[in-house]
Amino acid sequence: MRVYSFLFLLAIVFFAPMVRSQAADTSERDPHFRMHRSVEEMKRDNERMKAMNKDRTKRIKRDTDKLLELATELKQYVDKTNENVLSVEVIKKAEEVEKLAKTIREKMKEDYRIPDDLFHP
Repeated sequence: MRVYSFLFLLAIVFFAPMVRSQAADTSERDPHFRMHRSVEEMKRDNERMKAMNKDRTKRIKRDTDKLLELATELKQYVDKTNENVLSVEVIKKAEEVEKLAKTIREKMKEDYRIPDDLFHP
């Protein structure tokens, strides 16, 4: 039993520096791994996030305008059809509306924010 305990302690002493050096390598290579960031870096990242959100908002507004246009066209196509005939154009227009609506929903889910814990070194 003492032999196993001694071997276990020896293994810990031998492998611990290797594990620590690998962790240090990871923190040096990955900029997101750093815990302390300069004020300039935080300001720059914050401005970048604001610009990305502004651009996302513009794209959402543009796409919702297009969605309204497509929905209006779809309504006009449906009004032209009767109860016995459903046009291929109506189906294609409905698919376009659905695809654009999904795109808009995904854009609304995007989140360009810096986690709060990065602001407090």
